Amino acid sequence: MPKLKNILRFNILYIGLIIFTIGYVFIFTKFVKYQSKYSQTDTMITGVITNYSFNGNKLALDIKAEEKIKATYYVKTEAELKNLQTKICLGCTIKLQGQGSVAINNTIPNTFNYRKYLYAKRIYRTYQIEKLAIYSNNNWLYKIKDYFYKRIDTLEHSDYLKIFILGDKSLISSEEYTNFQENGVAHLLAISGMHIGVFLKILDLFLKNLKLSKKTFIVTSILFFYAFLTNFSASILRAVLFYLLLNIKKIKNLKMSNFQVLLITAFILIIINPFIVYDVGFIYSFGITGGIILSHKLIKGKYFVQLLIISLISFAFSLPITINLNYEINFTSIIANLFFVPFISLIVYPLALLTFIVPLVNPIFSFTIGLLTKLNTFTNLFKIMLVIPKLNWLVIILYYLLLIFCLNNFKYFLSLGILILVVKFLPKLDNNYYIYYLDVGQGDSFVLISPHQQEIIMLDTGGKIDYEKETWQKQTKSYHLSDNTLKFLKSLGITRINYLLLSHGDIDHAGEALNILNNFKVKNIVLNKGPLNDLEKKISEVGPISKEIKSRYFPLINLNNTINSDENISSAVYYLKIYQYGFLFMGDAPKAIEEELMKNYNLKVDFLKLGHHGSNTSSSELFIKNLNFQYGIISSGRNNIYGHPAKETIATLKKYGCKYLNTQTSGTIALTIRPKTYTIKEYKP
Repeated sequence: MPKLKNILRFNILYIGLIIFTIGYVFIFTKFVKYQSKYSQTDTMITGVITNYSFNGNKLALDIKAEEKIKATYYVKTEAELKNLQTKICLGCTIKLQGQGSVAINNTIPNTFNYRKYLYAKRIYRTYQIEKLAIYSNNNWLYKIKDYFYKRIDTLEHSDYLKIFILGDKSLISSEEYTNFQENGVAHLLAISGMHIGVFLKILDLFLKNLKLSKKTFIVTSILFFYAFLTNFSASILRAVLFYLLLNIKKIKNLKMSNFQVLLITAFILIIINPFIVYDVGFIYSFGITGGIILSHKLIKGKYFVQLLIISLISFAFSLPITINLNYEINFTSIIANLFFVPFISLIVYPLALLTFIVPLVNPIFSFTIGLLTKLNTFTNLFKIMLVIPKLNWLVIILYYLLLIFCLNNFKYFLSLGILILVVKFLPKLDNNYYIYYLDVGQGDSFVLISPHQQEIIMLDTGGKIDYEKETWQKQTKSYHLSDNTLKFLKSLGITRINYLLLSHGDIDHAGEALNILNNFKVKNIVLNKGPLNDLEKKISEVGPISKEIKSRYFPLINLNNTINSDENISSAVYYLKIYQYGFLFMGDAPKAIEEELMKNYNLKVDFLKLGHHGSNTSSSELFIKNLNFQYGIISSGRNNIYGHPAKETIATLKKYGCKYLNTQTSGTIALTIRPKTYTIKEYKP
């Protein structure tokens, strides 16, 4: 044992562990390639349900078969929904028939990459279920887990009970969760070290008379079962293993610091699963816990003073992570945590556990949840948001080196603020023009950025038709296509749109305008010359309508002032010249408008956004031939029901040797424009 003590005190061991771990992660997550055991022809799958959630008529499933897969099934009738809700269970065997596919990469830069997310979870294939059959559960562990889930479903505010007991956020509404995120307290909704700390204090009341070794064994066993109930989330595994190793340290009297114990905890988890380093919960949990341990000498004073210091430390150590997740930070989150942390850890979380055991206290829990949601909404009114563009790895490393240095030299804390401000204003030094043809599925949306980000123009927003649904079909989780667009803009450090131009009022061109107006600063909105439809009327009631474009950097001209009840015929057609390059955005203008353009204008076009998503109602042979452009851009959705782009359009482009790019295969198309040249970058799916 003395030798072991000496080894653990020898810091070079930990440096070696860190170097080995970095190499280990690189080899097994980057160098070694993994792929699905299933092929495209495998349409019948049998496996065990390890997780499921209902959201309206959508059933999402995690299934353990020959490998882990994610599957989705859209319930066809209300009767079928009720039958499935009664029959389905964790551990149940499922036989499904469906179409398998590989998730696509994020096609809008700096947004969530679902494919990489699944890959890190060792999930290589997703299934859209057409038919399914569910059979009974014979696994006693899953029976217990299923009992927990189903018991919670019978209680009021089951959405919050699932959050605080099981770490399952699938039922909380998008609006409420967004408020928690913006308030900087969403971490309290994940089962983490704070919750485990409360749980440990409760267990300690019952086991306080036991020897430390026996208590450690019992508590660790309970915690690992709890980890099983919560699907072995990274933050739970960190808390459980850290607790176990700390107690082993005490029992064996090992001369190790808590930070060294934390490093060994991370090492063990990474060796078991190297992909865990990409888990946000893992990154936050170790980042914040490590920061608190390194700063333990600073945590002094009474309870709320200590809480404020811990809140500041947590904010500082999680800042780069938060920036690269959301591209904005809320400075009031430091104060918000002073209220939310004690309220949730001392009242809400213990009440959630008690409610599960004694349902009679459910009304008290419901009352506290009412207070929590009101506090969440109220606090959100005072948020102070600062948009910060995406950080690169060099900046992140420099930030943490400065932060650790500052822990012992407070006067240098200002350097951290200077570094963040430099990052914030760095994009203002860029003197290039940018045009992004965004991949918004079956729709149009383009972003124009001037040198030094002096002017930002968005042309159309994209949009998806939402059909009328019955109550049982409606989903609590709402998603807007333009959420990715807004996140992309923030990742570039952009905080406002000078002009929002809407070519016409069809959903696939203007459907996301209201979401953008409600969540982003837009100075001017310009509509086409045609009569306003219902959507355009709603837009005009919300935003500032302008009749003309007064732009210093983008001399955009609408070449189509036709007034017609047909939205496509009235579609604005914008022409723009940047340096010597001409750009034409055809909206959904049909061939008749193309003829008018050829009669009235002698256009020099280098980049043509083809009309109506490459449909055969636009892009006539004569029009394509006359323009003689360098690149054609087609904005259309993958597997769209309209068959866009039309075969005739593609044939015409090929006939005249026209280069073209399609967002279906190219994803977002980014054009960087300089005085004498340009570059094209594709963000492929």
